[in-house]
Amino acid sequence: MSIFESQLLSWKSRATQQKERENYEKWAFPFGQKQRDNLQKLLFEVYPKETVPTTLIPFLTCKELFEKVLSDNNSIDGAIDTLINKQKKFKRILKKKDMATYIALVLADAAIDEQCIYPAADEIRARAVEIESVRREN
Repeated sequence: MSIFESQLLSWKSRATQQKERENYEKWAFPFGQKQRDNLQKLLFEVYPKETVPTTLIPFLTCKELFEKVLSDNNSIDGAIDTLINKQKKFKRILKKKDMATYIALVLADAAIDEQCIYPAADEIRARAVEIESVRREN
């Protein structure tokens, strides 16, 4: 279905759709375009053979799921454990082998400030290994 068709069949006005897109962008990238650019650069460093959609969509999905699970668990470790161990529910978007990496990226994203300085790709990979090792212990 094309964008035009989805807008044509939507019950929401264009203004409402635009407002929802803007709100989503503010949630996804509270520091704006600089954050988005720096995150995409990091995603390409972590996944050099991938494209923007194949890295950004799983990242945003993981971010959304992590925030939801975190609000349910009230613990970062509990949220990580839930996402890692319940990964089958999200397998169409988040591959099991990549879940720990995307969680590490979400944690890094949550830690940035208006400078939008992300850790190096090697630090993300190391954090993913830590997350994965905790999962194996449980």
